[in-house]
Amino acid sequence: MAQIPSLENAPLNLKSIRDKSERELVNLLKDIRGTKCLVIDPKLSGSVSLIIQTSKLKELGLELRHLTAEPVQTECTKVIYLVRSQLTFMKFIASHIQNDISKAIQRDYYVYFVPRRSVACEKILEQEKVHNLVTVKEFPLYMVPLDEDVISFELELSEKDCLVDGDVSSLWHVAKAIHELEFSFGVISKVRAKGKASVRVADILNRMQVEEPVNSNDVGRPEVDTLILLDREVDMITPMCSQLTYEGLIDEFFHISNGAVEVDSSVMGAQQEGKKMKVPLNSSDKLFKETRDLNFEVVVQVLRQKAMSMKEDYTEINSTQTVSELKDFVKKLNSLPEMTRHIHLAQHLTTFTSKQSFLSQLDMEQTLVEAESYDICYEYIEEMIHKQEPLTNVLRLLVLFSVTNSGLPKKQFDYIRQVKLPSVIVYGFEHVVTLNNLEKAGLLKKQEFKSNWLTVKRTLKLIVEDTDTSRPNDIAYVYSGYAPLSIRLIQQAIHSGWRPIEDILKLLPGPHLETKRSGFPSSPSVDSLHRASNGVADGRRSIVLVVFIGGVTFAEISALRYLASKEGMAYDMIIATTKIVNGATLIETFMEKLG
Repeated sequence: MAQIPSLENAPLNLKSIRDKSERELVNLLKDIRGTKCLVIDPKLSGSVSLIIQTSKLKELGLELRHLTAEPVQTECTKVIYLVRSQLTFMKFIASHIQNDISKAIQRDYYVYFVPRRSVACEKILEQEKVHNLVTVKEFPLYMVPLDEDVISFELELSEKDCLVDGDVSSLWHVAKAIHELEFSFGVISKVRAKGKASVRVADILNRMQVEEPVNSNDVGRPEVDTLILLDREVDMITPMCSQLTYEGLIDEFFHISNGAVEVDSSVMGAQQEGKKMKVPLNSSDKLFKETRDLNFEVVVQVLRQKAMSMKEDYTEINSTQTVSELKDFVKKLNSLPEMTRHIHLAQHLTTFTSKQSFLSQLDMEQTLVEAESYDICYEYIEEMIHKQEPLTNVLRLLVLFSVTNSGLPKKQFDYIRQVKLPSVIVYGFEHVVTLNNLEKAGLLKKQEFKSNWLTVKRTLKLIVEDTDTSRPNDIAYVYSGYAPLSIRLIQQAIHSGWRPIEDILKLLPGPHLETKRSGFPSSPSVDSLHRASNGVADGRRSIVLVVFIGGVTFAEISALRYLASKEGMAYDMIIATTKIVNGATLIETFMEKLG
């Protein structure tokens, strides 16, 4: 199965977006004559693999390399660098060129910045005295479709950039990506935004429409009715909790990257141990599409039932009489590789989810979210530090404690900050910088006033007792009883707007706005979508674009899919994000390696 999802059933024509990016990349590579070596920034190679097959790149006669500090080993006369605007990469490129000069090797060098060039980066090339030897251009890849309903802007560090470094350049990137979508699908007439970054993106988007307007005559009737922008900072509670959907748990334990997960081949039933195997995970896999959004305990039951059904079919093969019956049986056999793959994955996941350490962590998360027994949670965190458990796990619970409790009590904060963590040498001195970053971001702090979490939790009904995970009637099934705050806000925005919960919004970080962009044609109001059942007038379902600035979890995506699938909902949802995250990967963006 291809790693690139088909996108055939996407609510929006995302395939056209992907095809456009592929054409632009192929054209820029074809324009360079001669023998070519394409050197790609490693993080970027995953994004590129989602818009073009590696085999197609090789058909263009390219040698492929990952960018490292080591000189590029190639006989090619043209070296093309495809990189994000990072200063370290400029040092690498300058070093490569200087190495060639020292060996009297003559080549032509091209640097394509993704998505746009940077003055600071070009300054480094000038300082290293190689700028005049390099042709500098741009490859404007602002977004990558990850699946039929998910787009990534591939801005891994946007949350840290905004909250810690005060660098808001990623917000221009987000607005630019949305505006690019508007050039394909029409201007989005209604905008709802919550959080400083989201409100700023809404403002930049309006300015872009003034400076570079989308002509409604060129694109026809707008396909996206409403844009909902949400800062991750508004809800840092949800990503700190362990996801309990199938896809969410795979990401928690194995980390899904660019629509695939890498596991030891022995996990997938291969005899050879130690060899890694990439397992694609997208909607092209029918069984995964059916199970990805389910609570994991239900997935195990579903796989068991399907395996039993297949076994019964197999035993009945001897009594098969007609060609038609045989054909039906062979069709079922075609799904066997998918079945085998997910049985292996689920079995491997169970070895992690059944561990007492994981179950205890879930208990602590639940206790913190329900705002009960903070003393027990604090003792548990102290014990984790004493046992030298992974720093990401410790910080994840500390952040959850701090956010739900509006900070740690002064005594505990000072002890953890100045005595307990520094005493554990295995964490290294880098943790000092990490803690500073988390403090600067407001994720770890001393308690100065009473928390409003109880009010938010009660008003928005975030704790749902007796959640039925097999036949869910609420989004809370994705966390087995906790309804993600972020998704409740989106649910409210779609059903009746934010005015009824104005008081609650004021308790959450950042400003909010609800606006209709004047002069733009639109389909019926999103406020009335839950009352409609037949979509907009021409029979199409209306589309809501939900954008997470700072990252979204797979469990939140599952919750949004659940909302969109409910009977009577006359809209589809496209989810866009700066990056797919979980608690660990989000914490890691605030961690720094010294030196």
